[in-house]
Amino acid sequence: MSPFNFQRPKWIPRWLNIPLLIFIAFVVVLLFFGENNYIRISKYRSEINDLKSQIKNNLDSAAVYDAKVNELNTDNESLERLVREKYGMKRVNEDVYITDIP
Repeated sequence: MSPFNFQRPKWIPRWLNIPLLIFIAFVVVLLFFGENNYIRISKYRSEINDLKSQIKNNLDSAAVYDAKVNELNTDNESLERLVREKYGMKRVNEDVYITDIP
């Protein structure tokens, strides 16, 4: 009797052979247990999408602040209003009274 004369059990289907099982096991190991597995890749993908949305929000807020800086650099009235309101500065012959009344 030759060692290559293997009789498969009746419960194993005819289309199921050893190379196919090895290939399926290899694919499963790559997808779920490898260094670059599917779970890790999907987690990284969601993290990348979150970071892209944060970048978009930061660029939008940076554009708003750039517009404010541009306004302060070009419009002297808005600069004077900001200095008076925020820093409490006044002109030479002027009295300023600060109250807590809204």
